[in-house]
Amino acid sequence: QVQLVESGGGLVQTGGSLRLSCAASGRTLSNYTVGWFRQAPGNGREFVAASQWSGINMYDADAAKGRFALSRDNAKNTVYLQMNNLEAEDTAVYYCAAERHLQQHLIAVMSAYGYWGQGTQVTVSS
Repeated sequence: QVQLVESGGGLVQTGGSLRLSCAASGRTLSNYTVGWFRQAPGNGREFVAASQWSGINMYDADAAKGRFALSRDNAKNTVYLQMNNLEAEDTAVYYCAAERHLQQHLIAVMSAYGYWGQGTQVTVSS
């Protein structure tokens, strides 16, 4: 079992930055792909980015727009999503999810992930 806890969300002005954390317990994340998804009010949950177990990071071009960056701290068993130049459209609940040895073609598929965090709210005010 993997338990995931997101943190780092909050209220920020347009153009500001936030760093979200996804801390894991129960298993080491080194063999897991960790995906980030978000859900805005009235919308479905969408893929944002994934830190793959292979070491390759992948981003959704529309969501990230070159503004987001993933990193891992293996000592802390944590994956980070650095979000810069935030826009009002980034307002959403952000979730991290994990799955062991997930194949790359599945990283944007919600049902491919077996473990989910509870989410952290990000609000960008204009």
